[in-house]
Amino acid sequence: MLADLPPLTDDERARYEWQMWTPEYGEQGQQRLKNSAVLVSRLGGVGGTVAYYLAAAGVGKLVVAHGGNVKPSDLNRQLLMTTDWLGKPRVESAKRRLQELNPNVQIDAIPENMSAENAAELVSRVDVIVDGAPLFEERYAMNEAAVTQGKPLIECAMFDMDAQLTTIIPGQTPCLKCLYPEHPPHWKREFPVIGATSGTVASMAALEAIKIISGTGDTAAGRMIWMNLRTMNFRSLPVARRPDCPVCSGLTQAQS
Repeated sequence: MLADLPPLTDDERARYEWQMWTPEYGEQGQQRLKNSAVLVSRLGGVGGTVAYYLAAAGVGKLVVAHGGNVKPSDLNRQLLMTTDWLGKPRVESAKRRLQELNPNVQIDAIPENMSAENAAELVSRVDVIVDGAPLFEERYAMNEAAVTQGKPLIECAMFDMDAQLTTIIPGQTPCLKCLYPEHPPHWKREFPVIGATSGTVASMAALEAIKIISGTGDTAAGRMIWMNLRTMNFRSLPVARRPDCPVCSGLTQAQS
């Protein structure tokens, strides 16, 4: 019910004025964003930029999860990490930077990566999940928790100057296990990366989350967006559910 949405303060109206001019979005879209919670897994070149844009846009709560400490090689793309924070926990650097940007956003900082042990509990805290994790073990855990709990999951990834994005709506679209039934054997933890490539797909993922929450525009649900940023070629291809998927087969739209 719109009447149940939290009202905006005068300060919030001033901060978000320009985005509330967007057709279909308006003040009600901003209220929905204020009333929402989003989980961002990993705060690297992709996830960190997603979190930064969502904080700037006024999401009510961000749950951010990332283990480990800041390294020099992080600094070419991870916009929430700073040189003075080298050797300190990544998630604390991220929380500090996000709160500097927008003190109105609640930041729940989790100093660990997503796993089969913590995914269900972290997903239960939020309305939408954005996957910026590089490892398929983490991505599969998030996917299963999102599908089980019927929550939208925005999947995005990049390599070199290529990127891809899709939005998973349980019961309606393929899940990650449909798209990747097996762990890709060629996938490695370290790979070529240009920070602006990460930021490009991250900006699109943040916009997907905002659209889902506010009810504005169309999402990439049921489609995979492929981007070759070396040549600036973009493709949008339909993707199909697998009837034998061990995670989402048998799930209907009514259950989502």
